[in-house]
This record gives sequence, C-alpha cells and structure tokens, in this order.
Amino acid sequence: MDKRKVIYYSDELNDEFSTAQITPRKIDENYVYIHTSPFKRFTHFFWYRIIATPIAFGYMKLVFGHKAKGKHKLKKHLHDGYFMYGNHTQDIADPFIPNIISFPKTDYVIVHPNNVSMPFLGRITPSLGALPIPEGMQAYRNFIDAVETRISQGHCVVIYPEAHIWPYYTKIRDFPDTSFAYPAKLGVPVYCFTNTYHKPRLFSQPRIVTYIDGPFYPDMDKPLKARRRELRDKVYRTMCKRAEKSDHVQIRYIKRENSK
Repeated sequence: MDKRKVIYYSDELNDEFSTAQITPRKIDENYVYIHTSPFKRFTHFFWYRIIATPIAFGYMKLVFGHKAKGKHKLKKHLHDGYFMYGNHTQDIADPFIPNIISFPKTDYVIVHPNNVSMPFLGRITPSLGALPIPEGMQAYRNFIDAVETRISQGHCVVIYPEAHIWPYYTKIRDFPDTSFAYPAKLGVPVYCFTNTYHKPRLFSQPRIVTYIDGPFYPDMDKPLKARRRELRDKVYRTMCKRAEKSDHVQIRYIKRENSK
C-alpha cells in the first residue's frame, strides 16, 4: 500500500511516481514478441488464464471492491480486434483491470521495458501479454508487426497513454496523440476505461469503479495525423468527464512553484 499523502510534481507529462526501482533491459531486434511453439502457447494459456485471471478478479474485488460499468459496450466488437486506453494510476491493479473488463477476450498491453526486466516476473509478463516498447528501427518494426498481428487475431491491445504511473490520481493528465496512430492507421475501434476512486468501506483502500466508453472510430477519409488527433481528443474528453465521478482523494498532488 502506498502510504504517501502528498506528492509534489513539476512535469505532468514526464514525472514518474512509481515506487519500483528497476533497471530496464534493452528491447532490440532479437526480442521475440510472438512465439508459435506449442510449449509457449501453453505457457501463455497457463499463466494468463489459469493463474493471472483468477488472481486479477480476486485481488481487485478484495483489495479495491472493484466494479466495472459499461462492459456491455464491448460486446459490439466481441470477436474483433480493438485498442483500449486507460488512465495509469496503479502499479499492480493496472495490468489486472483490462483482464477483468474485457474477459473473455485476451489482452496484450504495451508496456515499458521495466515490465519484462524484473528478476522473476520479467520472465512471466510476456506470457501475460506484455508488449515492451523497443529501441531501434528493426526492433520497432517487429513491435509494430506484433501489435498488428494481435489486432488481426481479434484480441485487445491496451495502452496507457499517460505513460507514467501517478498512484491514486483522480484527474486525467494531458497526453499526446502518438499512441493513437495504431488504430488510426488500421481503421479499428477504440475504447477507453477510466478508473475512479471512491470512499473506502471496510478497509483503508479506496474503492475503484471503472467506466468503459466507446467504441470510437477513426474517420478514414481524413489524413492520418487528423485521424489520430481526433481519436485522442474524443478519448481524452470522455475520460476527463468520467474522472469527475471520483469522490475520494487518497494522495494529494501539488504542482511545484517554478524556482527563480
């Protein structure tokens, strides 16, 4: 549990407040995003469905009294690939929430290399659907191929456009439109989910209610940059509106005054 009561920030786009200290590995052209061997497919099923999914449901319900609203909206594209964007406010819960709200669809989450660099868990997170951001042009081509393959297979690709974790933050931070290039290029649906915080009932942890919205569609008659900007603005406005439903502040965020 994060015991901080106040966090001071300077840069809304780049400040990181996760307490994890991890040295990231380099994701180069040798990193394999998609394994096709029967053994690797079995390990994915084992870790994702047999281990992670029950843990995700149990952890979120017991620790946060989690509730999701709007899951019915996802049924429109139950068998189609789509992208889903969410606010980044938890280290453990954030990987679990997409698993819960999009079940029974399989999620693949675009992550920082930290997530595949941990001594033990780093070997498991790829089987849980982690797609680490690469370095270098050839590695980036492999990454894009993996994202497009998972979408073509009818899966969900999850993106946290804020990029950095701000624990328990109750507003939506500004984020660029770069991560919306994927659906804008592919012409596939976009959903968003907004985690809101509410007064605790039995324990000290606040309750999390997740609101799901969409689908939003790229206007394929417009240029790529216009499409991705339009998608970003729709998602951002929707998430900001949903974030207003939070009624509990666990950690106060205060912007530092500029030093002179």
